[in-house]
Amino acid sequence: MPVFLLDHQHQPHECAAAFAAWQGFDSPLRHGRVPSSCLAGGHGLWWRVDASDQAGALALLPRFVAERTVAVQVREIEIP
Repeated sequence: MPVFLLDHQHQPHECAAAFAAWQGFDSPLRHGRVPSSCLAGGHGLWWRVDASDQAGALALLPRFVAERTVAVQVREIEIP
């Protein structure tokens, strides 16, 4: 199964909306912990997900969040 890094960015005034968007949205990503820069001066969140394609990866996010997210297919490599 392909792996995607979901790179979500929003504006400072959109923080509340980005978190509220999850209310009532059914996703295996809800109630989990993810890296976020919101409390450190940036406004991004990142998820690593398994999905069949980019559309499937973005479908794990509520629309408000997905519209501000880039899904990048990734693979792990060993750094020599």
